[in-house]
Amino acid sequence: MAVIYTGSHPKALWPGVKAWFGVGYGEHPEEYRELFDIESSSQNFEEDVQMKAFGLMPVKREGTATTYTGQTQGWISRYTHIAYSMGFIVTYEELKDNLYEKLASSRAKALGFSKRQTKETIAANVYNRAFTSGYTGGDGSILCVTTHSTEAGNQSNALNPAADISEVALEDMIIQVMGMVDDKNNKIALQPQSLIVPRQLWFEANRILKSTLQNDSANNAMNVLKSTSALPGGIKVNHYFTDTDAYFIKTNCPDGMKCYQRDSFDLKRDNDFDTDSAKAKVYDRFSFGWTDWRGVLGSSGA
Repeated sequence: MAVIYTGSHPKALWPGVKAWFGVGYGEHPEEYRELFDIESSSQNFEEDVQMKAFGLMPVKREGTATTYTGQTQGWISRYTHIAYSMGFIVTYEELKDNLYEKLASSRAKALGFSKRQTKETIAANVYNRAFTSGYTGGDGSILCVTTHSTEAGNQSNALNPAADISEVALEDMIIQVMGMVDDKNNKIALQPQSLIVPRQLWFEANRILKSTLQNDSANNAMNVLKSTSALPGGIKVNHYFTDTDAYFIKTNCPDGMKCYQRDSFDLKRDNDFDTDSAKAKVYDRFSFGWTDWRGVLGSSGA
């Protein structure tokens, strides 16, 4: 009978298997959780349907009827869950030669490491492709672009013109976030939450946001980004970003960057009847994407 373990930090996966996390080098924490809002799913796919807001009310003249309007449907964002799985075998001969403990432990560590690396890479690729044509969302546009089509005209969630990270660039991005509107041009209460950077921008981001005075200036002026807590979620570094100078501000958009977790188990173990070998596998099924592009604003760097 198969044995399934679904926890995160098992002390003993199989008899003698003492460790699960890491392959000797240590691992980064789960960084994809800083990129997306996580939701569960019990279906083959999920669809988020945009329902458009109402515009401003017209004047009602004395004695005239109220004007009625209907709510219309906007774009549909579909999240199709994809399954990933891999396993290993400890042969019957290896078991009989008392190599079970050593081999199972080593391979279980490597398998867990592979599972987490896969998920982090797929998650980061949504951001890595934010400025790349062909990787479109529900509205038919790529993630970060200046021409998201709406009833109120084209809207932008990309810094224009693109610029390297700096105090001025971050201020411009934050101003842009706070000025975003919905498809009917209604003002909405979007706020910046966190700055997400590749490892190459980690130190520069900290200099900009955490300096007491204005960064890289002889002016005796306070650092307004720090003093106003303009980015309350702080700085998040992602080691899986491939662009060394692209950076993003994640917002509090309620249906922005999303991950649907469909199903997962850390280790499932069984024996093969024909060969008497021990087999183990891991499995993960999920999807990453975005429903509302207002969930993030990005700059591809200069």
